[in-house]
Amino acid sequence: MTPAKAQASRATNVVILSSRAGSVTPEGEAKIRKAFEDSLIVEFDPKMDLEKLLTPTAKVVVAGGDGTIGWVVRRLVETRHPLGIISMGTFNNFARSLHLPTTIDAAIRVVKEGTPHPITLGRVNGTIFLEAAAIGLFGETIAAGDAAKDLAFGAFAEAAMNVLTAKRFKYELTGDLTGDGSAMSLVFTNTKSIGSQMAVSDKTPEDPFLELSIHAGATRTDIVMRVLARAVLSKEGEDSAGQMFRFRKLHVTTKPRGRIYADNVRVGLTPASISAELSALKVILPR
Repeated sequence: MTPAKAQASRATNVVILSSRAGSVTPEGEAKIRKAFEDSLIVEFDPKMDLEKLLTPTAKVVVAGGDGTIGWVVRRLVETRHPLGIISMGTFNNFARSLHLPTTIDAAIRVVKEGTPHPITLGRVNGTIFLEAAAIGLFGETIAAGDAAKDLAFGAFAEAAMNVLTAKRFKYELTGDLTGDGSAMSLVFTNTKSIGSQMAVSDKTPEDPFLELSIHAGATRTDIVMRVLARAVLSKEGEDSAGQMFRFRKLHVTTKPRGRIYADNVRVGLTPASISAELSALKVILPR
C-alpha cells in the first residue's frame, strides 16, 4: 500500500469500545454505537496498532474501564489527538477525578459538546501512570487487590507474599522536595481515588503537580485496614496517613531497594525518578 492509500484508509473519528468493561450492558453499547455511527468503531484489543487507524488530527473516543482508558492514554500521550472518555468500568477513578460523568448519556454529551484540555500525567522511570505510583507496602497491597479482582491466583499469591514480607525502608528525596527518613510506603498520586475507589487525595489531573504521601500506613495492619476501608490517605489529622506534599520532579533512593508500582503494575526497583508532565494529548472535558 502506498503512503497516500495508507493515509486514506485511516479514520478521522475512531471509537475504541471495550464491551467487556465492568458496567457495560447491551443497551449501553447500543447507545454508543448509535451516537457514533459515523465513526470507525473498533473493539478494544491490547495488541492493536492504534496509530495505524488514525489520521494525524483524528478525534479518538475510548469507551471502557480504567484499564482500557489507561492503555489508550499511554499510546496517545505524545500526540495531539483530542480524546473523549466514556467511562464504563467498575471504579472509574480517572474519569471521576476529571469530573467526567459516569452515565453513558451524559458522557456522550460531553464528548460531543465539551472542550479539549491538556492534563497532567505522572511518569516514573519512563513509565506513564494515570492514577498513582507507589514504593513499598502500599504498592504491594494494591497489586494484591488488583490480582484478586482479576482472579489471577498465581499473581495474587506472589503479591500477598510481598505484603506479608514488606518491611520499613530508609529513603532519601531530592528534587522539588528534599529530605530523608524511614517509611513503610511512599505514594505519588495524580487522582482523587485509585484501585477500588479508595480516597487518596484532593488531586485531579487538571492540576500541574503530583502529591506525595510519605506515611501512608505506619504499620502493615494499618495500611491493609485502610485499603479495605477505602480510606488510604485520609488527610484528617496528622496520624499515620501523614502529610501531603506537592511536587513536579522528584528523585527517590531507598535502602534496601524497593519495588516500584505504576497504576498497580510493577515497573522495576528503586531508585525512582517521578515527574508530573503536561500531556500533548487533550482530554475532552465539560465546558
